[in-house]
Amino acid sequence: MSVSSRQPHTRVPDRPARRTQDERRSRTRARLLDATMDCLADLGWAGTTTTEVARRAGVSRGAQQHHYPTRMALVAAALEHLLAAQRLAYEAAFTELPPERHNVEGALDLLWEVFRSRPARALLELAMAARTDEELRGLCLDLNERILATILATFERLFPRNPLHPEIVPTLLRSLFALYIGLSVQNALDDDAEGHHRDVLTQVKNFARLLVPGAAPDAAPLTDEPDAASDRTSARERLT
Repeated sequence: MSVSSRQPHTRVPDRPARRTQDERRSRTRARLLDATMDCLADLGWAGTTTTEVARRAGVSRGAQQHHYPTRMALVAAALEHLLAAQRLAYEAAFTELPPERHNVEGALDLLWEVFRSRPARALLELAMAARTDEELRGLCLDLNERILATILATFERLFPRNPLHPEIVPTLLRSLFALYIGLSVQNALDDDAEGHHRDVLTQVKNFARLLVPGAAPDAAPLTDEPDAASDRTSARERLT
């Protein structure tokens, strides 16, 4: 009986696909932006240095400077990153609530959680520091209005058939925003040790339930339809 001289075929395991240059760039930038957020939340504006950001991101100072040459360039990118992340996180969290919580009370609870989150604390730190930093002030001058516009757009998507008159919605949301900012500052100091913030939020929800009763069974899609987009744009213009 002849013996074949051919060796049995051994399958070489597939090698993981190498990341492209764009993917590596995006990953490095995301790590730098997340590290910037952590620095702002943990150390404040004064402690947010490019050296500390690079250390937390696990990249070299040269890599950090390649992507964001200056501290302001880094913070400007982090600002956009934080605003986008907050909006997406809030909308995703609302959709995951049980159906019985798809109402204005559930939305207010989630919004408060957003205001207590690390991204929100980082944004608050930037806003406070901009009061005395001329260069940072230019970067953050429209920060409040941008957050308000996002809150308004999200409210209109979640509650497209709310009974409120369009003229009063921007003012009501501006009032809510101011209240949440004030509570956030207090909460950052004592984490509501006495429960006073909880009592305030309970009263806000009681009031909101009277203004916007019921649930939001059919929230509008995240992509605006042409007619709805026109109505929402006019409402957002009243914020300015």
